[in-house]
Amino acid sequence: IHDNGGYPLNYMKVTDLLKSDGKVVGVQAEDQQTGASYDLNAKCVINATGIFTDNIRKMDDPSTPSIIQPSRGVHIVLDGSFQPGDSAMLVPHTDDGRVIFAIPWSDRTLIGTTDDPMDAPELEPYPTDEEINYLLEYARKYLKGDPTRADILSAFAGIRPLVSNSPDGDTSDISRDHTLLTDPSGLITITGGKWTTYRKMAQETVDKAAEVGELDEHECPTETLHIHGWTENAKTNGPLDYYGSDKGAIEQLIAENPELGKKLHERLPYLKAEVVWAVRNEMALTVEDVLARRTRALLLDARASIETAPEVARLMAQEAGQDENWQKDQVDAYQQVAQHYLVDE
Repeated sequence: IHDNGGYPLNYMKVTDLLKSDGKVVGVQAEDQQTGASYDLNAKCVINATGIFTDNIRKMDDPSTPSIIQPSRGVHIVLDGSFQPGDSAMLVPHTDDGRVIFAIPWSDRTLIGTTDDPMDAPELEPYPTDEEINYLLEYARKYLKGDPTRADILSAFAGIRPLVSNSPDGDTSDISRDHTLLTDPSGLITITGGKWTTYRKMAQETVDKAAEVGELDEHECPTETLHIHGWTENAKTNGPLDYYGSDKGAIEQLIAENPELGKKLHERLPYLKAEVVWAVRNEMALTVEDVLARRTRALLLDARASIETAPEVARLMAQEAGQDENWQKDQVDAYQQVAQHYLVDE
């Protein structure tokens, strides 16, 4: 977004919509770190908030029927030794008719997923013991060895923003197609869909925004636009290769300070330089940002991520000019979240 003229804002929560003569003309947003509130004017407002789609639409019209049926999907992560090789495995029909997969991922094995309807979306969903045991049961059936709960490195859940009018809430039969809506106020909503259709979703949404906001029309450039970090003949074997064209800049950080070339933790693939890079270039503001979203440390090995949280806080504090109290608060907050990714034996 930033590369192409956008202005992304991190930790800004929309608390209300601004209206004039019944039309949406912007949003009211609150900085979640300072508490400051801002009125942000716009020719068009797009609601692309996933599982929180209904929350925004009801700011526009409280009587608007809900269209989202949240569905929780759970995954567990095991060491890669339980699934030797580099091929994924698919179990197309479990005993109760579900689909289970096991995928090699960063020297781990990722196993999923479940599909259980929820009454309401949650900001931080967590897997239940029942869901964890269900996945572990099939891991024992099809993987090498006999993995137990003690072997689970991380267990986590996500929520799908499925669009449904189904009265029984059966999420397994709900279409994964996306839905584009324009309310009478001019509020545009894009929801549903899949990662594999994101570009088509974006193009249709921007075309609609140009119409609603009476914006100048331009030919969509993203069909041939490379994502940030694109490189020709990209490699995927080195610890920094997934940064693509940014890899050289991170290597320069290490050349200037060799300490940054050390791993954050012996059981994690990430280097200290990646923390510095995340703060300087990827809008990372919290330890959780770095360990859960800029890297995948929390998902690869929750316990290892907890153990390295103090070092991440120290590195971030150096970059952002924060004190020891900030570091302690950050570590405490991260531990509260990460504890839910651990599985009791």
